[in-house]
Amino acid sequence: MIGVAGRKPSSAGGMLPAFTLLTLSLKGALPLLLAVAVTLILMLAASRLPWAVAYPKDWIIPFDRWLGAAINWLLRKADLGPFMVKDVTRAFGAMLDLPTLLLKGLLAKGFEIRLGDSVLRIPPLSWVGVTAVFVAIAMSLKDRRLTLITLGSFLYVAVIGLWRSTMETFATVIVAVIIGIAVGLLLGIAAYRWRKVDRVLTPILDFMQTVPVFAYLVPALMLFGYGPAAALVITLIYAMPPMTRITTNALAQVDREILELGRMTGCSRRQLMWRVLLPSTRSRLMVGVNQVIMLTLNMVIIASMIGAGGLGYDVWQALKSLRIGQGAEAGIAITLLAIVLDRLSQRYASRWPLHTERRGSFLARHGILVAGLLVALVTTIGGIWLPWLEHYPETATLSTGRFWDDIVDWVNINLFTYISAVRDFLFIYLLRPTKDFLLALPWPGVLALLGAFGWRLGGLRLALQVVMLALFIAVVGLWEQAMTAVYLVGVSVLIAAAIGLPIGAAAAANDRLHRVLQVVLDTLQTLPTFVYLIPVIMLFSVGDFSAMVAVVLYAIVPAIRYTDAAIRQVPSHVVEAGRSFGCSRRQLRRRIIIPLALPDIVLGLNQTLMLGISMLVITALVGTRDLGQETLIALSKVDPGRGVIAGVCVAFIAIIADRLLRAWAEKRRRELGLDDAAR
Repeated sequence: MIGVAGRKPSSAGGMLPAFTLLTLSLKGALPLLLAVAVTLILMLAASRLPWAVAYPKDWIIPFDRWLGAAINWLLRKADLGPFMVKDVTRAFGAMLDLPTLLLKGLLAKGFEIRLGDSVLRIPPLSWVGVTAVFVAIAMSLKDRRLTLITLGSFLYVAVIGLWRSTMETFATVIVAVIIGIAVGLLLGIAAYRWRKVDRVLTPILDFMQTVPVFAYLVPALMLFGYGPAAALVITLIYAMPPMTRITTNALAQVDREILELGRMTGCSRRQLMWRVLLPSTRSRLMVGVNQVIMLTLNMVIIASMIGAGGLGYDVWQALKSLRIGQGAEAGIAITLLAIVLDRLSQRYASRWPLHTERRGSFLARHGILVAGLLVALVTTIGGIWLPWLEHYPETATLSTGRFWDDIVDWVNINLFTYISAVRDFLFIYLLRPTKDFLLALPWPGVLALLGAFGWRLGGLRLALQVVMLALFIAVVGLWEQAMTAVYLVGVSVLIAAAIGLPIGAAAAANDRLHRVLQVVLDTLQTLPTFVYLIPVIMLFSVGDFSAMVAVVLYAIVPAIRYTDAAIRQVPSHVVEAGRSFGCSRRQLRRRIIIPLALPDIVLGLNQTLMLGISMLVITALVGTRDLGQETLIALSKVDPGRGVIAGVCVAFIAIIADRLLRAWAEKRRRELGLDDAAR
């Protein structure tokens, strides 16, 4: 049968869906095509429209000067009744100093009590005693491997000659971790109970996590002075948000049956929280505790720059003098300290029951701990007469500094030609062209592209959000520095993805490789950011290439972890269904496993991007010219406004990337029906 137009109805019916799909596809891509067209037109007309390439200086709004003036007014003229604001903040800082100073005296320095003309000196806990206490804690948890790790870690810092620095760092970390956990837990509970608190806290936590810590250094120094208090404040700003977020999420995910059971037993609102909800979410809360510990230890070097001292100061001095051996020793000590604290806390949480029944006397239940405390007491008193008990004797210390220096020297002598060739190739054919291309993009075109992507992924609200954040960067006059930062982080993330995704996929398919990688990744994650710079500078000198290598090493961990976890979490029944249809191993991976795991893999790349952005200020120390350099300049000139505005721009770049990647991942999950499957 022939239709009116002379065609078979079946042909028309077949073409209509194809035409409809093509129309919908073009309609969805229209904003992006228009944005690309606008960008190309502005690039071609760059000579006639110079304002589109370089943001005009006359259009810049001096937010940095206004903010700097406001902070200076706050410190010099603002008052709270009879007291100046500066006096109040310094008094608060002195209160924060007290627990840190007490712990430093107990663990590292001792105490001096003046009695008339004489001075009574109380020694610190002996190195033998501190080691005995922590070994006893590990033994009480009945974990032989953890006991050996704890003993070996404390012996390492003693033998290497870093005992006092380690104890100073340990004192700072203990105070910061306790305060961070307590405040983060309370804020998380408040956000869970009251939605208004949650809505207020969410952007504040985003800001705290994405603004580089260096941006807070100048205001912290001006408010609290040089010393442990300022270091503690910026450490809490950096380390506390994960505890708050994890607490809120953990409480929200408590099984409704547990909640109803608590109410049926007559629990008050307070009892329901502290005796039912929090104990049932303990395993999830320990993830937050772990993050607070790791982030606090990651801050020890930056904190040492404003008076915290300890191992961070040793690494910082090694970086400034390029002594790789000394820096490696202190960096390993920080890593061992992180591993011990993390393993002890995790083991304690997993072993301790929710409900305990006391059996036997206190001594019978805690005999090992009591023995450790007695050893600490006896050796501390004995240290008054036997100095080797109080401090590990210097004559018995060893140093691995020469070993690490020899490795770097050997690499430079024997592999310099190959390293130089790789560095020059990547710089000439990848780094420099990418940088030139991004700097040549007209800023209105970039805004249009961001808006188009936002519209496509999340609608008008997301489009307006990313455009306004990017426009702020241009308005404050930091567009060129921001594009330089985007180029450096973007290339680094691509390289980290190219290396990390295949490794993660291989680990997902091989349990032995998975176990080995967990140890390697834990070590990489606990190393302070500054530690990466020392060998990189020694091997590659300063410049963008060195910065890129440091960012890749630091940011590659989430790419591997998330890929491994995402592939392992693909539902087994889906894989079995693919096998039943005759799919080969390669087809299973390419057509089923990877597409289903891709949303979570992208979230891992999002975390890789966040870590790369957090390294911007650190890489500025090796000669990059981006927003991180602006923050360092502000620190050297004591210009709080400039430092904070540069930090806000870094935060806005991170927020733009985070929102776009998360929107894509959520959209992809909906398309695959994963959200429905989860529900």
